[in-house]
Amino acid sequence: MVGRDDELRRLRRLVDASEPSVAMLGGEPGIGKSRLVQELIAGLPDTAPVLDGQADPGTLSRPFEVLLDAIDSSNRSAALDPELLRGVTDASRSMIDRIQAGLEIVRLLTTPGPSIVVFEDLHWADSESVALFERIAELDGGRLLIGTYRPDEITRRHPLADLLTRLERRYTVNNVRLERLTLADTSTFLKAATGRPPTYRTALSLHNRTGGNPFFLEELLKSNGDADLDTLCDRPLPWNVAEALRRQLDDLDAGEQRIVEAAAVLGRKVPFDLLAAVTGHDENELIDALRDLVRRGLMVETGEDEFSFRHALTREALVDEMLGRQRRRLHELALETLLSTGSRDYALVAHHAKGAGRYLDMVEAARRGLHVYMGMGSPYQALQLAEMGLDELPDDVELLACGARAAWLAGLLDDAQELGRRWRAAAGTREERADALRLLVRLGWEIGSSGTMQERAAELRAEIEPLGDVPAKAYAYAAIAQSYMLTDDTERAVAWADKAIALGEQLDLPGVWLAGKVEKGSALVNFVAGVDEGVKVLNEAAQQAEQAGEWLLAARAMNNLYNLLPGGPADWAAALERMRSFAEKAGFESLAVASYFQGRARLAVQQGNLAAALAELESARRRDRGLLRTRNGSDYHGVFFTGLLLEAGDLDKADTVLRGLIEQSSDAYTMLTQTSVPGLQFHLACRQGRVEQAREHLRTVLDAVRVTGVTGRDFAHDLISAGLAAGLDVDELRPIAAAIDDPFFDDVWRWLADGQIAEAAGNLPEALRLYRKATAEPTLLLPNQRGTGHLGAARCLLAAGDLDAAREQVRAAEPLLAQWSGWRVAELNALRGRLGLGAPAAAGAGDEALTPREREVATLLAEGLTNAELARRLYISPRTAAVHVSNILSKLGLESRTQIAAWVKARAQS
Repeated sequence: MVGRDDELRRLRRLVDASEPSVAMLGGEPGIGKSRLVQELIAGLPDTAPVLDGQADPGTLSRPFEVLLDAIDSSNRSAALDPELLRGVTDASRSMIDRIQAGLEIVRLLTTPGPSIVVFEDLHWADSESVALFERIAELDGGRLLIGTYRPDEITRRHPLADLLTRLERRYTVNNVRLERLTLADTSTFLKAATGRPPTYRTALSLHNRTGGNPFFLEELLKSNGDADLDTLCDRPLPWNVAEALRRQLDDLDAGEQRIVEAAAVLGRKVPFDLLAAVTGHDENELIDALRDLVRRGLMVETGEDEFSFRHALTREALVDEMLGRQRRRLHELALETLLSTGSRDYALVAHHAKGAGRYLDMVEAARRGLHVYMGMGSPYQALQLAEMGLDELPDDVELLACGARAAWLAGLLDDAQELGRRWRAAAGTREERADALRLLVRLGWEIGSSGTMQERAAELRAEIEPLGDVPAKAYAYAAIAQSYMLTDDTERAVAWADKAIALGEQLDLPGVWLAGKVEKGSALVNFVAGVDEGVKVLNEAAQQAEQAGEWLLAARAMNNLYNLLPGGPADWAAALERMRSFAEKAGFESLAVASYFQGRARLAVQQGNLAAALAELESARRRDRGLLRTRNGSDYHGVFFTGLLLEAGDLDKADTVLRGLIEQSSDAYTMLTQTSVPGLQFHLACRQGRVEQAREHLRTVLDAVRVTGVTGRDFAHDLISAGLAAGLDVDELRPIAAAIDDPFFDDVWRWLADGQIAEAAGNLPEALRLYRKATAEPTLLLPNQRGTGHLGAARCLLAAGDLDAAREQVRAAEPLLAQWSGWRVAELNALRGRLGLGAPAAAGAGDEALTPREREVATLLAEGLTNAELARRLYISPRTAAVHVSNILSKLGLESRTQIAAWVKARAQS
């Protein structure tokens, strides 16, 4: 069920509804329609009535065949009156009588509800079964009627075509369109099947091979047996899959056969003009042939004058059947055409040069393409070209350098390290070795090993010491400054950054002095006295880098700056979007995806919206999970996500995510395993009431803090809160408060933590003083912690008998925790009860404010659909979809689609 969680949840909500519902499941063959239905049925109680009928290609001539098949599948059919069954099968009776008999059978077999009636593969169903399906929708009772079909096989003459239109007019139809698996879903599928996450390359290769079709993916896995998953990328197709794909070609004439063979060799995306040149067809002939191939569903138009096979494996099956000489001839023709027209599609040129055996042309295309694709922000494409060239010239410094950098930008850290080491070994000069070391310094940090980073930085300093004032030395200064900035050694970071700025300006190297500014500003914002200057420096660097087209530096500057800018959440969100735009132009995967979504989650936390923060991280993890490419293993967001789950009180899910973090722990995960992960284990054990285990984890946390000196801004506060909730002695928790040493946040966080300790120790006047000091600085504490500070003050005032002042503190906490949940809100509600306060008016509206169609649109928006995707899913125009979205925002009092997603999630959990 990978990639089908949202669809399954939608169907389960329909089953639980009291009124009858209709759901239409559409999708291509092998996409998982039947699997989804079976998973839905498997989750029902054994007593729930189910009718599940299957149409077959030959049923068009057998009236009511789908109903009869459903009756056979029902364990209640033995109780049916035989006369009623004859009423359906007796051809001498009128069609109305037979439909009425069928409806009575459905009513009897699905009462009492809730129940499910499924007509599968309606594109093959006889017209009588289709007519009966429509009438079933009119029956009373808690019944979910599901129809599955293949949209591509519904012609205007098919009885189902009119049915879909009529159902949409008369009922609220829940259209569930099953799409192909995304790359992340494909990776998760592979991980679930094999027990380990695949590499990015393997996941991408198999995703491209199968097009994300679950059936093809599963068949490939079956054919692999127990072999290493990475070998599956090059294994031949299983015979049953290859045979099924080749059957699509049975009705092609000789001319069409030659066209599809040529298209198969030309690549995944085939330009019209190139196909015309290789096949020798004129424009009109080729248009007619391609129109017929598209109509048959064999090929699709993927862009302006560009075509692809609907299933990538069809292309593969065709190529496998061709003679080697035939393939080489087609590659040769394609290459000559591309070279004669001066094509700048260097990846395509290199592909055909390799296929034609012209390796010098391949290397030349690779060299040219490297810089083009890096400039376009396509590092993975550049890496593929570099590796293609390195197959011929394995020690080429230019190819190694570009390949290593491309792998780093794409987030393929193992590949980047291997290529970086080869680059350094192949380098013939100090300047070349220094350039290689600069990347290896950064990679030391990316893999989570500050020790490795510092070792590489020391080697870099030794390498450049004999050099004069040359560009390699200037770039090295910036890299060394970055190494100190990343380890919070502000003084040295600023000193080396100033050296980079000076030498960069002297040598007229904008990339160097801009990098120096980014490192300097990033270091300065880490301590209170330098924040204003750091913000100014980063702001200047971001603007100047944008003007110079230095997108990577612009992205890094904005990433370290966006939530320090003047203004509020709206301004910060706009700055975060700018950061993402810069990162995408640079092709920097970790900032464009992982950091971006984590930034959105952090902004939601800063606005006090826990559900929105969780929704952002859920979205991020769907894109990221299962891939061995991020610096923190397969779950980049796991620590943050677990912390928010603990906030929300979702202990089971927090436990699951935390176990995954522990399982993936390695040397590359040292800092998190030493501090954050044990802290989360302590917090979870406390909330679960496992006090002795909590004490063990607490000892681990304190030992780690003493060794690493690492504490988080809210680290002590969260641990103290959890420890007090579990009943730990106050003296056991004092060392946590004493461990706070963040120079920028020391005072306010120390006041909050010391206030908690003082309250637990019974020193209420001191606790009240500290709580009031902490909450008096609203810009430093997050809304949820500030709300907890107010509640702490309220408890102290309540104990002192000052009820009015205690109520004021509770009222101050209410707006701060209005969009929060979990233990903080539980404390708020407890204090409301003790002080005789009613619950505040709920913000926003409930389900009743939305029409059924708007509720369906809101649910789809929570899946991340665009207006165009909404329109396609619901068979409405994009303009109508936009009107629905606008109405939902207005009725719920919300401002963004992300807030709608958070609202949907909150309603589902309530």
